[in-house]
Amino acid sequence: MLLFDLDGTLIDSNEVWREVDVRFLARRGLPWSREYHEGVVHASLSAGARFTREFCHLEDSEESIIAEWLSMVQQSYGEEIPLKPGVREFLSLCAHRGEQMAVYTSCARPLCEAVLCHHGIDRRFEAVLYASELGVEKRAPEGFRMAAARLGAAPADCIFFDDSPLSCAGALEAGMVTVGVYDPMFASSEAEMRRCCHGYLRSFTEAALTPEGAFAFLQRERPGAAQEF
Repeated sequence: MLLFDLDGTLIDSNEVWREVDVRFLARRGLPWSREYHEGVVHASLSAGARFTREFCHLEDSEESIIAEWLSMVQQSYGEEIPLKPGVREFLSLCAHRGEQMAVYTSCARPLCEAVLCHHGIDRRFEAVLYASELGVEKRAPEGFRMAAARLGAAPADCIFFDDSPLSCAGALEAGMVTVGVYDPMFASSEAEMRRCCHGYLRSFTEAALTPEGAFAFLQRERPGAAQEF
């Protein structure tokens, strides 16, 4: 089972969310900071809203914060956010190989459905699983075990692709094969990604996109020496 993260892995959306943070804070006369960014970048919407309310000392409810964020990105997900390079071709190759594929994301369901349908890749996936609907933070190992169970697979039979080092570490702890995917948002964490992943992709276009070599970038025995494509 191939299991894909959405934001920053299949779609080029991380910068959109950084811009949302900047605009949201500016509306309240607050500056964007690295400390704030670190508090929300790995979080689900609910956890991010809770952090934002406490960190910024806001009177806004968590529900209203989430609603404002969603209103700011709805059009982008439905019309503007592109796939990352090589994603369409890689998914097509995997389908040709008969691979089972699913998405596991902390993205809100309406946004995820909008962007997958916009690019016509929703039909590639047997299921889309939402961390919020499982009741966990996506990076939690238990969430990955729950996702695998929902898909009828053992964690060891899943290959998980993600741009976030914390999510890759959680999947590894759950027993999955992990593949780090480069995204500028986490460029400074590349060394960490290599330590906790069985493979590392600078781009899906740089993977060996042939039926024989599509997964040549994997080092299944152990993480720590991730092969790059």
